[in-house]
Amino acid sequence: MNPDTAAAVPVQALGLGHFIAQADAVGKTLLVVLLAMSVVSWVIVAIKGLTLVARKRRSAAFLNFFWNATSLDAVAHEIATHGAKDPFSHLTSHAMHAQAHHAKYGAAKLEEAGSVGDFVTRTIKKVLDEETTRLENGLAVLATVGATAPFVGLFGTVWGVYHALVAIGMSGAGTLDKVAGPVGEALIMTGLGLAVAIPAVIGYNWLTRSNRVVLSKLDAFAYELHTFVSMGQPLASSEAAAPAAAPSVRALPGRPAAA
Repeated sequence: MNPDTAAAVPVQALGLGHFIAQADAVGKTLLVVLLAMSVVSWVIVAIKGLTLVARKRRSAAFLNFFWNATSLDAVAHEIATHGAKDPFSHLTSHAMHAQAHHAKYGAAKLEEAGSVGDFVTRTIKKVLDEETTRLENGLAVLATVGATAPFVGLFGTVWGVYHALVAIGMSGAGTLDKVAGPVGEALIMTGLGLAVAIPAVIGYNWLTRSNRVVLSKLDAFAYELHTFVSMGQPLASSEAAAPAAAPSVRALPGRPAAA
């Protein structure tokens, strides 16, 4: 056999498959943990990403209908017909329900104390908190994976290097070709840890920024919604009653400019 061919045989035998075959229970457990972290993070990013796209489309459709509606009754009918499937319609539904409930039953309980405006304000604040919690659901997992996966991989590398050096010491073969292979295989764990952490961090930052934009628009919308609900009258009549105030109105995010 050619000496070059003989030297290439052990090199070809090295790799991820050989490392997994030679790994002990601790090494295989760390591999399973990294695989589980990767699967969980990708599932969360995929689900929340698709949900984000659908939420943006539904929110844009509802806001377009809301700002072109002639009264809150028309908005209520639209929500009752098609349901509240986005944060803006969900907030609108609860705010109008709170106004109608307080107007019908008054302050019968402590949570309903105060004027209609106070009760609607508390309801809007509660819904905003619920939407914030819903949008942030799962992000803690991505942050945890991004922060811990590199260290899990590093621990696997240290563990693999330790066992490789022990095996080399016991065999008495301390040449470079005998050391480089096992140690190089152990470094695979560090690479796997980084491969798991990087997508999780990117997904976390993307979703966090997207949620911040949605919540900013929702907060601006809540301010005007509170005004409309507190007035308790059709939008058309309120605009007709104060035509001089129209030029001072500033369009908020999500609200189409007046033609």
